[in-house]
Amino acid sequence: MTRRFGVVTRDVLLAEDGLGFLRGIVEGRHPGPPIAEAMDLDLVEVEEGRVVFVGKPSVRFFNPLGTIHGGWTATILDSAMACAAHTTLKLGEGYTTLEMKLNYVRPVMPDSGTLRCEGKLIHRGGTVATTEGRLVDERGKLLAHGTETCLIFPAKTP
Repeated sequence: MTRRFGVVTRDVLLAEDGLGFLRGIVEGRHPGPPIAEAMDLDLVEVEEGRVVFVGKPSVRFFNPLGTIHGGWTATILDSAMACAAHTTLKLGEGYTTLEMKLNYVRPVMPDSGTLRCEGKLIHRGGTVATTEGRLVDERGKLLAHGTETCLIFPAKTP
């Protein structure tokens, strides 16, 4: 399947619950967001309360120290943790990240291979969801992990 990137209209976004919308990205019914193209990330698994992204860091994400910039790692973790919360959205709900905490365990390098980042729901209440994420290399070695808090709110229709 050819990867497509873009932004859907608000009508399209609000026509499905969160799980259905994210499954639409994996199935190719919806485009992936432009940041996924820019950062070489792909959403590959989606179920209620759990998502998996894969990403391939390259030298174009190097910091001055010659390692992959922590912002790349933060982006894939934020994507996975936020989308784990997104899977729980009901029709007419939106969300935003309130807080994120990351722990960098090992440096990420281009030869780390294709990395896997799993986001899981910890708790979903009426207005707050908490999630966790883990970034591992091809051998399953932990590179970074984190937690995130998201605010759930009624989405405004266009």
